[in-house]
Amino acid sequence: MTVRPAWLDHAAVVDDAPPDYFARFAPPRRPRRRSAVLMLFGPRDGSAEVDVVLTERSATLRSHAGQVSFPGGALDPGDDGPVAAALRESREEVGLDPATVEVVTTLPSLYLSPSANSVVPVLAWWPQPGPVGVVDPAEVARVDRVSVDALVDPANRFCVESPRGGWVGPAFEVDGLFVWGFTAMLLDVLLDTAGIAPPWDRSLRRPLPPGVARSEPTPPDDDGGEEAEAGARHTPRASPGEGMR
Repeated sequence: MTVRPAWLDHAAVVDDAPPDYFARFAPPRRPRRRSAVLMLFGPRDGSAEVDVVLTERSATLRSHAGQVSFPGGALDPGDDGPVAAALRESREEVGLDPATVEVVTTLPSLYLSPSANSVVPVLAWWPQPGPVGVVDPAEVARVDRVSVDALVDPANRFCVESPRGGWVGPAFEVDGLFVWGFTAMLLDVLLDTAGIAPPWDRSLRRPLPPGVARSEPTPPDDDGGEEAEAGARHTPRASPGEGMR
């Protein structure tokens, strides 16, 4: 069994001293919906290298089609809180065995205002990774364990901006996956807090790929689009949302 890296425990202090990002997108006391996502890290191929589980949503879904996300989804009435929901959804989406997971902490909730959805990121370690893959192709098109070394490589990091304007947010391009919005912002905050991300050029801008841009929801009046929400930095306004049902 592989002992989890010290930087992951350091990243867990986000819960004790949340960055401004969490304060800006804190949910109201009674959100209409509650969800959870699983940020699952584990040893890569039995080595000291670490990866994280990401999914690519099906291109046929009505919302956020083809976008990259963490496993997760809405809390069901039978779920015993966000941890149980994140583990259940991960079992249903990628075939994860919840018994193999060590939950490190739950991070502060983030609010996706267009969908009135309060999302709890669940940070976890996978000491002995087992098989994961697509369970239902109608929901998930691809499951990947993406190298953390690749994610922190400045060559794979840049910012994206909405084709309609209004926000700019961090993004990654690794293993043929274009990671942006809510998922990219959570990774950005976590890797920075962990102290393992070297400086990268935040002035570098790339447009969203055509397929991704087509899936960007139209922003409601006086707010950013759901992709812009928790995945954005103010330019001039920000709003979270990619990868959530």
